[in-house]
Amino acid sequence: MNILYMMATICDRNQVQRFLAFYREFGITVTLITYGSGTTASEILDSFGLEAAQKAVLFLFVTDTEWKKIKSALEKQMKIDIPGSGIAFTVPVSSIGGKKQLRFLTEGREFEKGEESALKNTKYELVVVIANQGYTDMIMDAARKAHAAGGTVIHAKGTGMEQAKRFLGVSIAAEKEMIFMVVRREGKNAIMRAIMDTAGTDSKAGTVLFSLPVTETAGMRLSEGG
Repeated sequence: MNILYMMATICDRNQVQRFLAFYREFGITVTLITYGSGTTASEILDSFGLEAAQKAVLFLFVTDTEWKKIKSALEKQMKIDIPGSGIAFTVPVSSIGGKKQLRFLTEGREFEKGEESALKNTKYELVVVIANQGYTDMIMDAARKAHAAGGTVIHAKGTGMEQAKRFLGVSIAAEKEMIFMVVRREGKNAIMRAIMDTAGTDSKAGTVLFSLPVTETAGMRLSEGG
């Protein structure tokens, strides 16, 4: 089965350029970077001789074949199995806003879309919207008209955004906002379509969006409208 994954890498901030260079070896430059803080217990940090560090999260897109090669190289080249080096994991992508967006996220690398998702029978999906900064209200207004309950915004910086002109036909800014919305699966397409019609790649928002399967939820009852 040919599956596309969103891959996340969590590492110390001072290791970002090292990981970006590593992924470039695999032809991957379209990456989103956001920042946070580690919460590892101090006694664990002490045992490994580490200090509490500011973290970076890198989001990129890989096929199942690419992931197998990257995982092996992460272990051999980046020594990611050594505590404190970082972690990486993947989540299968359910759907993407359009063919141009697929080509942009995969940078035209060889990928033939198979089934919608390896977890296609899930009740909910996580819609992830990537847009230029300053257009969250526009996007959420469109999503709510299609019955989305709400979303969470994370500020991020994009790398490899020059690829947008090649694959999307437009230029998009490096400063990004990522909006996360958990929605019912049967309403997902309408919400994604509403966002693309209002704030798609041809608009100033320059939106790229995709969805990920959600296996379990808690606290969603009130947002289901009874």
